[in-house]
Order: sequence, then C-alpha cells, then structure tokens
Amino acid sequence: MPWVPQSESEALASVESAEPVGVPTSRGMARAVLSTLAQPGPLAREAARLGRDSVRIVRGTDEIAPSPRDKRFADPAWSTHPGYRRLAQSYLAVTRSLDGLVDAYEAGGADWREVEQARFALNALTSALAPTNTLLGNPAAVKRAFDTGGRSVLRGLGHMLHDLRHNGGLPTQTDRSAFTVGKDLGISPGAVVHRDEVIELIQYTPTTPRVRQRPVVIVPPPIGRFYFLDLRPGRSLVEYAVSRGLQVFMISWRNPTREQADWSLDTYAQRVVDSIDVATEITGSPDVTVLGLCAGGQVMTTALNHLAATGDDRVAAAGYAVTLLDFSRRAPLGAFSGPRLIELARRNSRRRGVISAREMGSVFSWMRPDDLIFNYLVNQWLMGEDPPAFDILAWNADGTNLPARLHEQFLEIFGTNALIRPGAMRVLGTPVHLSRITVPTFVTGALTDHLTPWDGCYRTTQLLSGPSTFVLSYSGHIQSLVNPPDNPKAHYWTGGEPGPDPEAWRASAERHSGSWWEPWAEWMLERSGEEVPAPTARGSVAHPPLEPAPGSYVLDRRPR
Repeated sequence: MPWVPQSESEALASVESAEPVGVPTSRGMARAVLSTLAQPGPLAREAARLGRDSVRIVRGTDEIAPSPRDKRFADPAWSTHPGYRRLAQSYLAVTRSLDGLVDAYEAGGADWREVEQARFALNALTSALAPTNTLLGNPAAVKRAFDTGGRSVLRGLGHMLHDLRHNGGLPTQTDRSAFTVGKDLGISPGAVVHRDEVIELIQYTPTTPRVRQRPVVIVPPPIGRFYFLDLRPGRSLVEYAVSRGLQVFMISWRNPTREQADWSLDTYAQRVVDSIDVATEITGSPDVTVLGLCAGGQVMTTALNHLAATGDDRVAAAGYAVTLLDFSRRAPLGAFSGPRLIELARRNSRRRGVISAREMGSVFSWMRPDDLIFNYLVNQWLMGEDPPAFDILAWNADGTNLPARLHEQFLEIFGTNALIRPGAMRVLGTPVHLSRITVPTFVTGALTDHLTPWDGCYRTTQLLSGPSTFVLSYSGHIQSLVNPPDNPKAHYWTGGEPGPDPEAWRASAERHSGSWWEPWAEWMLERSGEEVPAPTARGSVAHPPLEPAPGSYVLDRRPR
C-alpha cells in the first residue's frame, strides 16, 4: 500500500503552503537540467558507476536497497521477488547518479538558486519515473486488482479521468466535500466588524469573564484562507488565544481576481493599519499587539515600518511565526526568484492579472512530489481508493489567488533581499528600514521547516531594533502553526537573549513539552494591559457587526 495520512499529525506534516512562490518555467527548468548534465567529468564518473551498478543488479549481487523510510517500497515483493528487487535497484541506482550530478554541480560553485532549480526538476523527474507509479510496476496494486476482481482498476480509472478533467491532471489530495467552512471549519464565534474591498476584519467572542484590554490583531498570509488558524475545536489558535483572555481580531483577505491585478504591498499594508484603527476604536485601547504569520509577517513588517517612520506608536508588541525577512540564506522560496522570473511576473501582471491558486499549489506539490503527488496517484488511480478526508488537507486544497503586482513584489523581496536593504523598497510612501522597528518581538521558527528554515526566521531577532524572544518549534511549516498544546508529540525550545549565531542559541536552549502557543500567550499577556470585563457584544456604534464569523470573503461571497 502507498503512504496516505492516517492521522491528523501525518496530514499536517504533508502540508507546506501559505507562502507565495515563483512559478518555474519549463525553459528555466530545462536550462538548469542541461547545466547539470553538461559536466564532462561528473557525467563520466556517474555513467561509469551506473554501468557497474547495472552489471551487479543483473547478476543479483548488488546491495542497493531502498531506505526503510521509503514507503513506496514497503511491500515485501520488493525484497523477495527477484524481478521486483532488480527493478527497484535499477531505479534507485539511476536516482543516486542523478543526485550525484546535482551535488557535483553545487560543488562546482553554481549559484544556489540554479542548484535548487536543477534539484527541483530532477527530483520531479525521478519521482515520476518510480516503478511504483505504474500498475504492473506496483506489486501492491497488482495484488489489489486480483483481490477485487479488477474493480480497483475500474475505480482508479474513474478517479484518473475525474482528475484529468477537474483537477489539472493531478490526483486529488482530499475529499473537500467532507468539510464545510463555517460549519465544520472556522467556527469560533465572532462577527465581521469591518469590511472593505480587500479585507474583512473579524472580532472573536471572548470565552472568559475578563479579558486583557489591549487586543491582538492577527495578520495571516495573503495566500491561503485564514481558517488554518481556526480549523476545528481543539485545533484552533483563535480558540486557544481567547481562552487565555486575549481579545482577538483576525484579518480575512479577499480572494482577488484579475480585476485586482494592481493590488500591491501598499494595498495590503494599509489594511493592517486600518485593522489597527478598527481594533482600537472598538476596544477603547490606545494601542494593540500584532501577530504575523508566514508571508503575513512580511506584510505586517512593512506596516510596522510605516508606523514607526510616521511616529505612530499604536503597536505595543509584535509576534512573528515562521516568517522570513532575510533571504540571504538558502531557502526554497528564493529558488525561483531570479531576474528572469521577476520579469515573467511583470508580464503576467499585464496579461493575466493573478497568479492562480492552482499554479502555486502545483509548485508546492512538486517540491515534495513523492508525498504530495505520487502518493495520492498510487492510492487513488492505482489502488482505486477514495481520497482521504482531513481538515488540513481540505484547507490546503481551498487555495486563493495572488495579485500579480503583489506576487512580483514578493519575488523581488526573495530575489534581491529588498526588505533588509535600507531604502530598497517603499511601502505606503515610506522607505523600508527594518532597524527603525523598535517594538518588542516574539519570533518563532520550526525545526524541520523546508520553506522558511528556522535559522532564517531567527535572523529577524537581529534585524529589528527592539528586544526579542525566540522560540523554536519541533515541526514543519504549517504543522508548527496548527499546534495545540495537548499534542503529545509537540515540543519546543526556549533560550536566552538571541545573539548573532542561531546554532549557539540552540545549543544552550531548553526543550519543553507542548506548543509554542503557550509561551507566546504568556509573552502576549504580559504586554496586553490590564484585565477588564469581557465585552458582551461585538463591534461598536462606528463599526457594527456585519455578519457572523467566518464572514463572506473566506467563502468567496461579495456582499453589497
């Protein structure tokens, strides 16, 4: 059997999204692959090794074996049947040689972005060529066909035809019909208290008799729906925050269409400022705290910079969760942000208006093709199984578009490291100088996060001028965010004042069981003012409730 998520934690581990990425071009991928292959010495060396391996495989004397963690080859036939064993060994030998060529390309001094593009393309190719992706090349699928009298083949053919017609030719990851936003997902009580053409602002209902006066405004990423922070009871950061006595306001971004092609960082940063205006007016607090997640943290940073430059001190403290501001370190987000791709984004802004959710979702899937594409291909197309039903996978499939102008600016940030170069960008008419942001910050990274590596997230503690606290979570990108404290596997590290060296900080850090939500809430409570009686109604005279949470924009409704 292929690997499919059997638990919520496994489903979470298979999701890495909520970040804008460059959409690689076929020409760029081909150029990277050709550069990798155009290495006479390494190519001859790997060809000779592959030849020797092939002779030993035919003789049955080669010791190449799949990793015990490679669930594609978990069926006993791969080790006991001589034909299947040789098939697996041949595939693994080719894969090893191609990996060796990429390693040699990197060792030869190639730019890391070119290396990552080559690795991306060749990893997709080798994953697609795995024998397990074919019916006859997958002993588990063959057995299933015999056991079901061929019914699994017919069901799989139906799934394949459906996906070719309705899912861009990729296998469906989850049964989205199992969940409804507002009924199963995103159900924390609250109300939309502000709406404009870009955002809805949700104020959540307190669950404690007293709350802290200073509210927290949460800035989710502009790609993806906000409700991954409010999945279901017991798996909701919103639910946890209000249970600790915090007054919570959440930005819900509208899903743009080509008519909104020119929405930019100015557009999004202004809505952060507007949300602060609304939250202070409703609560009567002179200031707020903020929490930015993923790319939402980058948007939030440009707003904080503008507030600092204009002498606006209405933000008392800021949190960052798995957010990169400095792209000098190697990260997959920067792999497809070279000058050619930025120019392509500019052309797209004139031609199509948006980068579609399907395009960006495909890039995320091809970053981990074994887990996010071919695992589901085997399960649905070859084994004839129905797609699994998991809340986080349903959220991941509920993608949003990104305005082409904003996408272009994100690529500029990734490609030229514009955020950390003083004055390289202007947002809301203000040159961005990160050093002028002096508010206290709480920064998190995730140990196995491949999109925003934890040591890159750690850099934020050195880029801003205020006192900073760093907490390291144990898991991957989205898994670190949907991270309730009662997860028995969850843990995190805390340490002293962050210095320049992230590894030195980690070496002296202390491990704790639980979730980073807990130290974040404690840190936030210390900076959220005095306790006051919980408000009995949402909104105010100036900002009356418009409709219950989760609102309309998350459902792609356009109320008048």
